Amino acid sequence: MKKVLCFLLSAVLCTSLMGCGKGTDNSKKKVEKENAATQLDSGDVKLTVWTGAEDEALMKKIADNFIKENADKANITIEWAPMEEGECRSSLLSDVLNGPDVYTTTDGDIRIIAAGGAASPVVDQKQVKDTNILEAVEAMTVNDTTYAYPLTGDNGYFLYYNKSFFSDSDVKSLDTMLEKAAAGNKKVAMDWSSGWYMYSFFGQTGLTLKLNEDGVTNYCDWNAKDKKIKGADVIQAMRRICTHPGFSSMGNGDWIAGIKNGKVVACVSGIWDEKAIKAVWGNNLGAAKLPEYKCGGTNVQMASFFGYKLVGVNPYSKHLGWAHKFAEYVSNEENQKLRFEMRGQVPTNNEVRKSSEIQQSVAAQAVFAQSKYSMLQRIGANYWGAMTQFGSNMVAGNPEGLSNQELADKLVKQITSSIVQ
Repeated sequence: MKKVLCFLLSAVLCTSLMGCGKGTDNSKKKVEKENAATQLDSGDVKLTVWTGAEDEALMKKIADNFIKENADKANITIEWAPMEEGECRSSLLSDVLNGPDVYTTTDGDIRIIAAGGAASPVVDQKQVKDTNILEAVEAMTVNDTTYAYPLTGDNGYFLYYNKSFFSDSDVKSLDTMLEKAAAGNKKVAMDWSSGWYMYSFFGQTGLTLKLNEDGVTNYCDWNAKDKKIKGADVIQAMRRICTHPGFSSMGNGDWIAGIKNGKVVACVSGIWDEKAIKAVWGNNLGAAKLPEYKCGGTNVQMASFFGYKLVGVNPYSKHLGWAHKFAEYVSNEENQKLRFEMRGQVPTNNEVRKSSEIQQSVAAQAVFAQSKYSMLQRIGANYWGAMTQFGSNMVAGNPEGLSNQELADKLVKQITSSIVQ
């Protein structure tokens, strides 16, 4: 029940965000906030920042440089605290008045954060739009107002493969890869415990999954019988794939171990695994968009969820102007380049994306290639539990003995349920 109330509150807040702004009082408050966001007070300035624990070294370097560059303007101290991006939204909204001045989160959460009054609009909207890719800016924009500074454009997944085992031609077809892997007593690995990955089989079929206007429930026709590719066709293909001797449904930790022991020769993952995989495969590290798979008598391109990470500013910051200046600094061209060098994360900045370093990164190029077949993660909570159960059922061999259509109907019923499970 707590989850239901949370999502209903989010929906109400989103409605409030769209409807506010009328009246003299609101106009005055808006002007006051805009003025505060551009004022840089002198004297002692203390900023608190929430980012992922893995960002500690990077953030310290960025903060130290920021302090040095602005030493003539104020006595700035910046305190960093680890916060998982997936936990930022709930932690921030539960106590926004005592929250951080600056935080990093994802595009899927910034809309709810903004609706909850915990995101101060970007100061120079035009500058952000001119320097970052349009898709990233749009993902952080609500009703023509951008509520965060784009930071990374790689929150998705693609194919890693061992070039000593697969050719560039092999990796265009999942079926070819599975046959070749099986023949060599090897595995192609993909996590089937998460709907984040399993979406890939449905996303480019012509079937639809989307968030309803209530901001809570889902629309899904993955059980459709009247389309070129039917829901039952997808499930049949998935059943064939998960029982193939060249396939493994192992998760991230297991496939890294499999790569190390030589059993796994390809996996579906994201930019975060590049260093670990490269440490084993070295120059044989290959990366590409996801392959096609056979479904309903045709070849279907595998899809993906995709998203962006960003820097947000708490409107209740005691030093709002400095908070915005630091958020903009963290996400500027120089520091997006530094982030790629230190963390391997793909930038949203137009100029950095053109750099030779990005052009030579096989993982970054795979991100770009797969993004053409991706969808922003805009779905209600019921999707996740339903897909985890569905994936487990597939891997277990459909122990209930349901037909493909019955499996599709059951899945859609759970995904579209009006009660958060």
